[in-house]
Amino acid sequence: MQHTDIASDALEYAMKNGAEEASIKLSTGSGFSVVSQNQAIDLVEQFNDQSFSISIYIGKAIGSASTNDFSEEQLRMTIEKALSLSRLTEKDDCNGLAEKDLMATEVKDLELYQPSGLTIKQAQEMAIECEGAAFDVNDLVVNSEGATVGSYESHSVYLNSHGFIGETESTGHNVSCVAIAQKDGQMEMDYDYSSTRGLDDLSDPVSIGQSAGNRAVSNLGSRKLKTQKAPVLLSPRISKSLISHLLNAISGTSLYRKSSFLVDKIDEKILPSFVQIYEDPHLKRGFSSTYFDGEGVQTNPRGLIEDGHLRGYLLSSYSARRLGLETTANAGGHHNIIVQNSVDEDLNSIIKDMKYGFLVTGFIGSGVNIVNGDYSRGANGFWVENGEIAYPVNEVTVAGNLTDMFSKIQKIGNDPETDGSVFCGTVLIDELMIAGE
Repeated sequence: MQHTDIASDALEYAMKNGAEEASIKLSTGSGFSVVSQNQAIDLVEQFNDQSFSISIYIGKAIGSASTNDFSEEQLRMTIEKALSLSRLTEKDDCNGLAEKDLMATEVKDLELYQPSGLTIKQAQEMAIECEGAAFDVNDLVVNSEGATVGSYESHSVYLNSHGFIGETESTGHNVSCVAIAQKDGQMEMDYDYSSTRGLDDLSDPVSIGQSAGNRAVSNLGSRKLKTQKAPVLLSPRISKSLISHLLNAISGTSLYRKSSFLVDKIDEKILPSFVQIYEDPHLKRGFSSTYFDGEGVQTNPRGLIEDGHLRGYLLSSYSARRLGLETTANAGGHHNIIVQNSVDEDLNSIIKDMKYGFLVTGFIGSGVNIVNGDYSRGANGFWVENGEIAYPVNEVTVAGNLTDMFSKIQKIGNDPETDGSVFCGTVLIDELMIAGE
């Protein structure tokens, strides 16, 4: 049976047996991953998985259950379990499907399905080539934690008792390498990777290996810094984590629980005037692109930050009801967050304009309190002097408060990484506390 047939039969059974409202998600996936270690294939993994989950509402109480067995008997047992739980759990007036008139009506081809025909043998050759490039780039690269190449395909369907049916087919390809360099008894490790929907968009494995090797070597000879206040430059790999803290703070769950430093800040200025942040769910081949959210609600591009002002939250139907608002089609999370660059400069160009400061290329640990915005994270990277990288730095802590950090953003570069769901270039922040020696 097809995905939609299985899910439709299950929904019909649930409604006939007492569900007032119900939604179902059914998905299947398959793929493989290969790892080259010490220039030999160390691991080959293949997977096939499937899942079925149902949420049932009776009298504003919800019951949910799931299984990975698609047999008719098991699906009916799963539905019966959800029905039973919905009769046992407490009523919550905010429960229920998203409003019927918000369901997506226009199917969009977002080019998420890009099958490649990549074979395991080809992937093995790519992985060995990638790891070999890391070793070849510099004699100081003495080991690796391996090079990985992977590929997957997935197919999912979401439907609910409003009559909505949404189907998604997608693919993904990835290559990564972790290199280890050594000199004078000191060892340093670094990595690079590429992840795309289509194989044709994937970075060349040789360039990934070379980059991982060069990054590891560049970390050798690292020092601590004296405790001080200095400009902090976040590389594109790192800057998106700063934006992720913002997204967490404007998520519905954080807001209705009053566990965010941005509660009741809608339409207030929380960033400099040059900052513009958009959500684009319809980005072609994006990793969080979709024309409907996790509840079937129609997604649309919109502004989250306009001229530094907070214009939108990230809400599901439940969190929206808790806040007395309307869902923003973010059940299941955000969709392709794009931070507009404020200058036509990349990381290297911004470094050239700096008298001094700390370039962060890696964070260690979390250390972020979304309730009050307090921020303290272990970091490594490079010290900048007179527009040039002077030496590598490790074992320091960058500390501050997110409210203050957001207000002190000086520049946003034009060099975002294109992997993932947050696109943000290099970010320069003025005068943060750096704790070292």
